[in-house]
Amino acid sequence: MHLLSTVRRTALAVALGVSLATPALAAEREILNSSYDIARELFSAINPEFRDWWQAEQGEEIAIQQSHGGSSAQARAILQGLRADVVTYNQVTDVQVLADAGLVAGDWQELLPNNASPYYSTTAFLVRKDNPKGIESWDDLVREDVRMVFPNPKTSGNGRYTYLAAWGFAQQHFDGDEEQIHDFMRTFLRNVAVFDTGGRGATTTFIERGIGDVLISFESEVNNIRGEYGRDDYEVIVPPVSILAEFPVAVVEPNAERNGTQDLAQAYVEYLYSEEAQRMLAGFNYRVHHEAVVEEFADQFPETDLLRVEDIVGSWEQAMDEHFAGGALLDQLQRRR
Repeated sequence: MHLLSTVRRTALAVALGVSLATPALAAEREILNSSYDIARELFSAINPEFRDWWQAEQGEEIAIQQSHGGSSAQARAILQGLRADVVTYNQVTDVQVLADAGLVAGDWQELLPNNASPYYSTTAFLVRKDNPKGIESWDDLVREDVRMVFPNPKTSGNGRYTYLAAWGFAQQHFDGDEEQIHDFMRTFLRNVAVFDTGGRGATTTFIERGIGDVLISFESEVNNIRGEYGRDDYEVIVPPVSILAEFPVAVVEPNAERNGTQDLAQAYVEYLYSEEAQRMLAGFNYRVHHEAVVEEFADQFPETDLLRVEDIVGSWEQAMDEHFAGGALLDQLQRRR
């Protein structure tokens, strides 16, 4: 049954354009984690630890598959039939759309601590060696001599966080003056050199193609990029005001029930709150909640004023309707050039 399940999942994933890790066929049971684009390495590190923990606790050998892509695209794949057991996304709306379809519990944010977000991050800047343009905060990004790279908010949760962080800064800076906020955002968008569809594409544009003065992405991602491509060649700037980026998780209940993995899927999302997992998350430059781990990694995460999406635009639903829908503010601001 499980081999057949694997074949079906893989075939569907390929049809949907979703990449899967190589399945381990020896285990009796397996779960599929549907996750966001830049989390491949993170879960490649966490999954073996969970697998070993489960075997020690339950005496059962299991397998874990990974599926990665844009967070919204991943949610759509599940709506189209991808039988993922758990989701680990970077935007609340991508889990909520599954809840609205009856695939995730309606009260999913109340089922786990911290709004079912075991870790979080913020939006930060990656600049080239010695920060030649002197970029320190959002107002530096609207200067005529600065060009940015970040993912398109139309296709990327990462990009939506960037747009909303800039909007939140402008709200504070201009004391809510709508006309000045729009002028700021219009200039901000005009300074984008390349709108890639996802976080990894933006990284390629900035690092390998050498385009732009600053890459904007999650703090975790820009630190990981700096570690991979050269600490002496790049600098990470965490602006004094930015945004709280939550990374929600949930069990896809009908799929887990059909796959006979409810207990395994639930244990997997709960494991992300364990001290061991929190330490691994911090090692990948995500901010976490476990007090001992927070203290251990305190020097790694600069203090910044983290604005909530709810404080900036009311709710994620309002953000999607008023800013990112077809013809909404993002489109309007880009047309007024």
